Amino acid sequence: MSAPGGTTTGLAAAVVLLAALAVGAGRLGGLRHGREVAVVCVRAVVQIAAIGLVLGAVLRTPVLAPLYLALALAVASWTSARRLGSLRTWPGTAFAVGAGAALAGAVVVATGALPLQPLQVVPFTAQLIGGAMGATTLAGRRLLDDVAERWDLVEGWLALGATPARAVADLGRTAAARALAPALDQTRNVGLVTLPGAFVGLLLGGASPLEAARVQLLVLVGLIAAETVAVVVITRVLAARVRTRPPR
Repeated sequence: MSAPGGTTTGLAAAVVLLAALAVGAGRLGGLRHGREVAVVCVRAVVQIAAIGLVLGAVLRTPVLAPLYLALALAVASWTSARRLGSLRTWPGTAFAVGAGAALAGAVVVATGALPLQPLQVVPFTAQLIGGAMGATTLAGRRLLDDVAERWDLVEGWLALGATPARAVADLGRTAAARALAPALDQTRNVGLVTLPGAFVGLLLGGASPLEAARVQLLVLVGLIAAETVAVVVITRVLAARVRTRPPR
């Protein structure tokens, strides 16, 4: 078996050498994350192989598709909650990630841009879940850090009788906007700075450039929609936790 445009042996060699390059560059830069890079790369190999088998089963048995997406949502929201420093935020991160992915995915299916079939809906929705997870983590972490750093300002609002949501409203808007910056920059510069992953993957899989561009456009705009919903939800959920001390 060979990878598109190359051999399996070449793929394995490239992955090992790229991981070694990351470790070496990190050491030269004093990052001390060599072990983490190695572990992440090994996990990626195992998980990609596993997901190939799982998706194969999902495509053969469509009834498994909702279960797979539910698992993806659970893992994504747990990961985001852990990054926010407390698994008690898991319901909030699940709501943020789930709302963003569900609303954006529903629009795409309802308009007929993608057919309601596991082969199209499952990978597309998984992309939305992943993007919403990243945005939720970035917005939530930024908000928590800003509230802790400027607690005197927040406490002043609370002392004046403001609700928690009002006390951190400005910080929440800033956190949400900054969390969206990567998605906005990627979409703004698509095709000019780099070719996005979905576009390249479809081309390698044999799709025409126009078909690859159509799907990539759905992915990019879908991610902006999903991530925008997610950051608004998570910043408001976390704002509600502000009482008499910085939320953690």
